[in-house]
Amino acid sequence: MKPRSPRLSARALILSGDRLLVVNAYPEGRSDLWCAPGGGVHAGTSIPDNLVREIQEETGLEIAVGDPALVNEFHDPDTGFHQVDIYFRCTPLGPLPAHWTDPEGIVSQRRYVTRAELAALRHKPDSLAEAAWGAGILYDPLEVIVR
Repeated sequence: MKPRSPRLSARALILSGDRLLVVNAYPEGRSDLWCAPGGGVHAGTSIPDNLVREIQEETGLEIAVGDPALVNEFHDPDTGFHQVDIYFRCTPLGPLPAHWTDPEGIVSQRRYVTRAELAALRHKPDSLAEAAWGAGILYDPLEVIVR
């Protein structure tokens, strides 16, 4: 498979107390995989502005974007898909709305989890907990995408 240019994505590490906001981005529960909310970066808009938009769509939450915490890359060797995610430490500007629907129909569930609860969930990237509850910035080298 011929390699394609990587897709750039921004993701949010949102802690409320000691709980991290995670989402299931598989319509109709097709997978049990959880991740930090976020999505693709649109050209002509800053990465933080893209992240604010994605978090509003995927969770209904308003955020303030802080410093980067993790750069993670993953790929699918079968299709040539390659994505680079930049994770930012973010602050929620209010509570998670009780009623919300992802306008694109991608995110089917969202919830705050403790570090122990995250460890019991199937999630990506593998370094998510270290990035969310750690300090500094991490780099996760290329890993194979989960199916």
